[in-house]
Amino acid sequence: MATDTTDAHSDYLRGVTVTALAAVLGIISAYGSLVVVGDVAPAEAATSSTVVYALAAAIAVQFPLLKLSGLKDDLSGKDILYVAFMTFSFWFVSLTILLTTGVSV
Repeated sequence: MATDTTDAHSDYLRGVTVTALAAVLGIISAYGSLVVVGDVAPAEAATSSTVVYALAAAIAVQFPLLKLSGLKDDLSGKDILYVAFMTFSFWFVSLTILLTTGVSV
């Protein structure tokens, strides 16, 4: 009984940590995308394909971090899709907010 609660707690903590890492890196990559496009009009920045480079880097850097930290030893396809989707979601919302408010770097 005691091992069941310990395993459930560690699984929960692992899930929260993976989600938090994806969220933080998604927000950081949105700011990085804004830095990459520089001081252009928001309409031009939204249609630029170079904003995706920061997102791709944020997604790619998470998998070695998760393996080195020991949170995820073997990443399944579902784990990879989850990390990529969460990072993309936070990147998209954060970049939209940054572009519509007119933040300049």
